[in-house]
Amino acid sequence: MSAPQYVPGHGLLAGRGAVVTAAAGAGIGGATARKFLEEGARVVIGDAHARRLKETEQAFAEEFGADHVASLPCDVTDETQVQALFALAEQTHGGLDIVVNNAGLGGTAELTEMTDEQWAKVLDVTLNGTFRCTRAALRSLKAAGRGGIVVNNASVVGWRAQSGQAHYAAAKAGVMALTRCAAIEAAEYGVRVNAVAPSLAMHPHLVKVTSAELLDELTEKEAFGRYAEPWEIANVIVFLASGYSSYMTGEVVSVSNRHA
Repeated sequence: MSAPQYVPGHGLLAGRGAVVTAAAGAGIGGATARKFLEEGARVVIGDAHARRLKETEQAFAEEFGADHVASLPCDVTDETQVQALFALAEQTHGGLDIVVNNAGLGGTAELTEMTDEQWAKVLDVTLNGTFRCTRAALRSLKAAGRGGIVVNNASVVGWRAQSGQAHYAAAKAGVMALTRCAAIEAAEYGVRVNAVAPSLAMHPHLVKVTSAELLDELTEKEAFGRYAEPWEIANVIVFLASGYSSYMTGEVVSVSNRHA
């Protein structure tokens, strides 16, 4: 099955201020930032790769206007950088309404060969980084007192066993649990917390950390016989960030067409 036509924006996030982490480049974060801009949001983007981040900001500014996008380098393993990113978001574009925690790190290693360093690095970026940013988001949104939305990027690997992915699966399962707990705590001040769980979305970085054989195997298992385009995941994030999902919190939405 060929990829569907790109879905244009419909103003679903008009006037909202958003933060998207790991948003430099061609992956889900960059696609989400673009979709948010197309839907009328004003976006602050963060990423650990400063050069790519600046290039992404400049490209978005040329297309959507410099008053709609700002950026700040942010390594989500560094609490000082996380605080700086959210401080910028609070000061820019009229405040903060939506946070998308997209930063994550994968890799492939059999458990018997996996080092403590490999395990710790994936967990620190993918789970601990999401924790740091969710904590910062809830502090900011609670203080502002006008509600808000957090969307975390999990993965179907958090549900499914997959060889060579123990660290990544553990981290993404943790993101799911974190999402549910945060949703309970945030509900009393009008903040919704949900997550997406993509199956297979292709982007350049995935090719670098995953073998071609594994990617081919995973693609064959998808019902449509193809991987998702990053913007297809971003569409679901837009849904969760919009009023169309107003009754949803603590949910993990699978963005997948594989059920085994």
